[in-house]
Amino acid sequence: MNVRERTEELEYEILSADAAKSREAVRGRHEEMCLFRTAYQRDRDRILHSKSFRRLKHKTQVYITSGDHYRTRMTHSLEVAQISRTIARGLRLNEDLTEAIALGHDVGHTPFSHAGEDAMSNLIGHFSHNEQSLRMVEYLEKDGKGLNLTLAVKDGILNHTGSTVPFSLEGRIVKTADRIAYLCHDFDDSLRSGLLKKNDLPESVAVSLGNDHSTMITGMVSDMILSSTGKHDILLSEPMKETMDVFRSFMFERIYHSKILARERKQACFVIEQLFGYYMKHFHKLPLEFRRMEEKWGKQQTVVDYIAGLTDSYAVAKFNEIFVPPVWNQWMKAK
Repeated sequence: MNVRERTEELEYEILSADAAKSREAVRGRHEEMCLFRTAYQRDRDRILHSKSFRRLKHKTQVYITSGDHYRTRMTHSLEVAQISRTIARGLRLNEDLTEAIALGHDVGHTPFSHAGEDAMSNLIGHFSHNEQSLRMVEYLEKDGKGLNLTLAVKDGILNHTGSTVPFSLEGRIVKTADRIAYLCHDFDDSLRSGLLKKNDLPESVAVSLGNDHSTMITGMVSDMILSSTGKHDILLSEPMKETMDVFRSFMFERIYHSKILARERKQACFVIEQLFGYYMKHFHKLPLEFRRMEEKWGKQQTVVDYIAGLTDSYAVAKFNEIFVPPVWNQWMKAK
């Protein structure tokens, strides 16, 4: 019995009957099993070492002109993974599966976060970062070969947001852990930026969770574990669901849709719109690896795939390269 087989055997002894078992994982394409890592561990590693995951370190979470201490899409994904693993361990579910889903759930995000996502959706009629995340790991990584992830990981990535629910309990953990993470760390970043003060928090949220992001996370995670134990589903208590709904509405009103950040959102949308229009008109300017995809995916989808994969800084750099006269860039640098 090798290391992987021993780990797979232990899963049946230690994990809940409701947990996803690595031995039962299914891939779209057959491949030889690793001697040491289970299927879900390999998925986690493939995502962690992918180009799309590395680019998340330069993609906005909320604050486009962020400093070193503000969250990025990468730090958000790492926080979702940590929260998800804590919940999975508390419920004796598969931690490796939750981690893989959490690390991969946002790899399809456009530059400039949801502002970029909205701009892309307006341009082509429909765009969702969860669908693009699945597209990234399934078709675009490894020069179009994809990562050949297991079905449970792909399902968790696709259904981490929206009305549909992942078929695994591990995927359902990530769906709620994602919301816990972004509410709490975006509130923390908003305090740091000065856009919010602790006493701005709705009273019902402060009473239930406190006003420190660490205690907030602990409160919601604890509620999830206690509410889900023995229930064959991932649940929150009714009072906690109400608290999270109030918290989420507050954050959307005061931060995500706030007038204070409207100018940044408008600028971000403008960059996306201009890049999209330029590459649709000058398709030959795309990198060769993307031009080769036109026959398979069509011009528009290929342009979308390219722009969605850009980091914030690279998108701005390409915008400047294409639309800003060199003399102006030189003057700005000198200034």
